[in-house]
Amino acid sequence: MKVKSAEFIRAAHHARDFLCDGRPEIAFVGRSNVGKSTLLNRLLGRKTLARISSTPGRTRAVNYFLVDSQMLFVDLPGFGYARASKRERAAWGRLIERYFEQERNLIHVVQLVDAKVGATPLDVQAFDYFVSMGYLPTVVATKADQVGRSKRHAAIAKIRKALLPDREVPVVTFSARSGEGVRELWRAISAFLEQPQGRSLHRVT
Repeated sequence: MKVKSAEFIRAAHHARDFLCDGRPEIAFVGRSNVGKSTLLNRLLGRKTLARISSTPGRTRAVNYFLVDSQMLFVDLPGFGYARASKRERAAWGRLIERYFEQERNLIHVVQLVDAKVGATPLDVQAFDYFVSMGYLPTVVATKADQVGRSKRHAAIAKIRKALLPDREVPVVTFSARSGEGVRELWRAISAFLEQPQGRSLHRVT
């Protein structure tokens, strides 16, 4: 998909600041340092639209990006940053929960998992939560270029076994460096956008 325009429009630190304007929303979620900002920049064809930091845990707000004036990409706070205080982690968790609990035109969730690390218990817990809220995420294995070709299949198989053992849903392998997975992820997102009334193909009923 060719992105004509993309701009950062809001950082919501509190639920009262959430943006709900009727546009379809795609939420991007994952553990701290999983590469969400890098993925968003590559996906949108921008180098510095989403802020990239070498320090995990810097995304502490719900960040909104307006894409082609018609849809919102929503970057949710990274979870599981060990050096954050228990109070900070609880606050981020509540912010994410309130985002999902609030009525909005959220049509799909993209969950990022580090291909090198695999699906941790926190990833599994987050995935189960999204399913409980009615969404079956598209799972993206980031940093795929950092996993040797001989180990790639086994790494993806472990992620699938942890998150999608009984579902025929592909795991998208992604590399911001090479561009691997960009087309596949856009194809998945476009499929949801084309559904009538924004209904997700993978909505759990």
